[in-house]
Amino acid sequence: MKGDYRVNTVDSLFFKPEMFKTAKAGVQHTSSANTNMKFLKYFTLSPSANFKEIWNFDYTNMYYDPATGEAIKERVNGFKSFREYSAALSLSTNIYGVFNFNKGRLKSIRHTIRPSITYGYRPDFADKYNQQVQQGSDPTDILTYSPFEDGIYGRPGSGLSNSIGISINNVLEAKVASKDSTSVDDEKITLLNNLNFSTSYNIAADSLRWSPVTMTAGTRFFKDKLSINFGANFDPYQVDSNGKRINKFNKKILRLTNANLTANISLSSKDFEKKEKDNNSNQTNQNQFGGAGDRNINEGKKESNTKETKLYRASIPWTINLAYAINYSDNGSISRIGSNTIMFNGDLELSPKWKVRYSSGYDLENKGFSYTRLGFTRDLDSWNFSFDWSPFGNNKSYYFRIGVNSGMLNDLKWDKRSLPD
Repeated sequence: MKGDYRVNTVDSLFFKPEMFKTAKAGVQHTSSANTNMKFLKYFTLSPSANFKEIWNFDYTNMYYDPATGEAIKERVNGFKSFREYSAALSLSTNIYGVFNFNKGRLKSIRHTIRPSITYGYRPDFADKYNQQVQQGSDPTDILTYSPFEDGIYGRPGSGLSNSIGISINNVLEAKVASKDSTSVDDEKITLLNNLNFSTSYNIAADSLRWSPVTMTAGTRFFKDKLSINFGANFDPYQVDSNGKRINKFNKKILRLTNANLTANISLSSKDFEKKEKDNNSNQTNQNQFGGAGDRNINEGKKESNTKETKLYRASIPWTINLAYAINYSDNGSISRIGSNTIMFNGDLELSPKWKVRYSSGYDLENKGFSYTRLGFTRDLDSWNFSFDWSPFGNNKSYYFRIGVNSGMLNDLKWDKRSLPD
């Protein structure tokens, strides 16, 4: 149970009677139940039910005023409530397929399929509570309204929902032999994080009962540094000359309506430092476990005390995030690429107290740079200053700020900014 009392007012009416005249109050009760159970040994059956009851302490009333010839809306203080519920039943299972290989490092590939079918039902509750009023001089000019339309928790759900949802999830994994010949454990690699298909069938609709088929896919490479995601929608119905869906199936079963592809990769100087450390440790291991001849050559030699010196801040820590996004759409008569953009952002730590941030991108479709921003920060121990600069474009501007690091003294600052053109 949750109760709310909300006041929206101005300072001149604070704690005056007018302040409470427009206040809204209500109580919401929600209850749900769900469980999972085995069905026919290999299936999982998941029933669920939800119930909601709303109490309002004021409601909307409308009446026709013959003098003005219009419907008058008024707020009435009084108790009104409504209830609504829904139920669903889901059936799912897991299917596994394993393909074994005997050549090379690849040992096997496992394909996991998770099909699921869900039935959901919710009655049309709005029709039960809606009221009608004459809204013009014509007696047949009727307006339908809900007494709860201005309520704190909204109005009852409209429309009958009676549908079946279908989804299929796929995962591809591989087992490969370890590069280390001394290791007996195989490595597991995810080839395809997900390949999902979903659609639904609306039993309550009189036409266009099948919804478009949605497909999503994603995978990762280079130890999760690079992620690639793809999505597409396929419509089973044809469209007319105006691009409106008609209740007639396509000849080719499914028609591609839109697709999108995104790729993201994150790199930093730490990634390359790790590789150098690994290479150095490998060389050390080779020296420690050299052959007998090596031991005879090095025997009797004194350990060198010479230490390598490095230039101060010769290596500058940095990060960079690269992203690529492209979108395609087809409404049945016109197909176009909506966006085709390369984006990047990151930072450079010039010194322990100097840091530079940057973000920009290039629109390959419209041939121009996207919103570009440069940021400079300097740590002044208990103080700091920052300078953000957009050097070109419609949002060309700058913002300079010097302030205290302490969160309690955040308002102790001096700043200056230029407004965009």
